[in-house]
Amino acid sequence: MNKKNFFKTVDHFVITTANMEKTIAFYEKVGFDVQDSGGRYEMFAGNFKINVHYLGQELEPHATNVKTGSADFCIELDVEMEMFVEHLTNEQLEILEGPVTRHGVKGKMASVYLNDPDGNLVEFCSYE
Repeated sequence: MNKKNFFKTVDHFVITTANMEKTIAFYEKVGFDVQDSGGRYEMFAGNFKINVHYLGQELEPHATNVKTGSADFCIELDVEMEMFVEHLTNEQLEILEGPVTRHGVKGKMASVYLNDPDGNLVEFCSYE
């Protein structure tokens, strides 16, 4: 079997926060469905989720060098970029950069960049 056939998609990833309330509020404004699973927060979007851990209270096992604000990830949109930028503006979320043209896994895409409350760089893209 070719190793390129091993993988399908991302199921979830974990970010670590120093302030759960601010982080949850930010991702809800962006458009995630946030669920409290008994003190463990899960943020759902599309066909994946982001788990959120408190700094110093990470679930086992966890990364070796846990830090806040060190993540940099991109999420593909299911809407046109113009509509998403309008949504961000209405939610009074600051866009750091964009829309700009970038190159992703599927080729040319439009991207906008935001920082979440912990300083993680969150890119949103649309293949239009």
